[in-house]
Amino acid sequence: MTERSGGLRDWLRCPSVAAPFTDDALIGAMLRFEAALAAAQADCGLVPAAAAQTIAAVCAEHRPDPGALARAARPASTLAIPLVQGLTEAVAARDAQAAGFVHFGATSQDVVDTALVLQAGAAGAALADLLHALGDALAALARAHRATPMLGRTLLQPAVPITFGWKAACWLGLVHRGADGLARALREAAVLQFGGAAGTLAALGPHGDAVAQRLAAGLGLSLPDTSWHGARDRLARLGAELAILTGALAKIGRDVALLMQPEVGEAFEPTAAGRGGSSAMPHKRNPVGAMLAAEAAPRASGLAAALFATLPSEHERGLGGWQNTVFLVADLFDAAGSAGDAVLEVIAGLRVAPAAMQRNLDAQRGFVFAEALATALAPALGRGAAQSLAEAACAAAQARGGSLRDAAAADPRISGALDPRVLDALFTAPAPGAADAMIDRTLAAWAARPRGQPA
Repeated sequence: MTERSGGLRDWLRCPSVAAPFTDDALIGAMLRFEAALAAAQADCGLVPAAAAQTIAAVCAEHRPDPGALARAARPASTLAIPLVQGLTEAVAARDAQAAGFVHFGATSQDVVDTALVLQAGAAGAALADLLHALGDALAALARAHRATPMLGRTLLQPAVPITFGWKAACWLGLVHRGADGLARALREAAVLQFGGAAGTLAALGPHGDAVAQRLAAGLGLSLPDTSWHGARDRLARLGAELAILTGALAKIGRDVALLMQPEVGEAFEPTAAGRGGSSAMPHKRNPVGAMLAAEAAPRASGLAAALFATLPSEHERGLGGWQNTVFLVADLFDAAGSAGDAVLEVIAGLRVAPAAMQRNLDAQRGFVFAEALATALAPALGRGAAQSLAEAACAAAQARGGSLRDAAAADPRISGALDPRVLDALFTAPAPGAADAMIDRTLAAWAARPRGQPA
């Protein structure tokens, strides 16, 4: 987990993912829009080059106080209006003529929405790095424990044997799909918002589209077919993918927490001074990484629902929806980053206990091989009869307090159908089934995934 400092909420954040959403980062993104806008308009001959240069220079230096900006935003209903006012005053102090070209042809929502897109791109790149590291750690676990047998569990009850490598591969699949879904949403959301008063750039006359093209290029964004003041689907889809990813990460954390229970003892989070302790019970080692991931999931689902509520935006600019989007998206990145950071620390330092896995398998007295027994009997007896015989053997073993192997051997109907060596083999090692093939496909897909791009 990355070293953190600052406000009290920072313990629920991953610093690298949260950094693009600080007050200063938001202000910087809005000023970046204003500088790029002036430059694009200068390229199109709408703004004197000297004025654009002055605006850019002031944008690079101008840093209003976040508290003062927030107080001014309250009566304006948006951060952009007081920011532009302050920027205009700062430019005027240097060049009165240049001040007249600040924010020319744009509206406040253009500034806020485009700034949010820029912030999301930076946060997405940081989250991609985290997910790449987590995926690599899970791939290493899958390879190392391909043949490590453990108890599979369904409905929180013993099921059939699996391998820990297969379980790790399933976790890797969650991360891979979550990363790819987020990448698609980020690419789709990386579009310029620039429409002016009602979305048509009417104030710029015939030059509107040329300015928009240059502005998008200057900011490293795509140019959408139409401006999207009132179309919030891209951001909603981004929020959905962040919530899905957070839930997937929480599933990994929850699994580890269950494996870490002392009565199970099959895997353990890393230890460190002050990590996982109890304020009242000195003996405890709490699954704190898993807890952080589990905490983030319901938070993310609620935030995504709130973001969905902004979709029915009224006409060309909605009332109350877009104004809170920047904070909803920031909080969704906080949730995903916190979960990812926590799970990465858990998986990178995970202590696996193969002996405990085998002990828990052995403690089932062979009952987890009942399916294998029924499957082996089916060719000779038919599926229905095989299932009935396996159930009868289970009941006999339960009644006698013995093993399913002994109960099966004692039943002449079973011993008559299966060679003793076949019967022994059924109860000595879990049948791999298609697990190895599934692991191979998962590892190959992860290895083939392009690196160095937002996840």
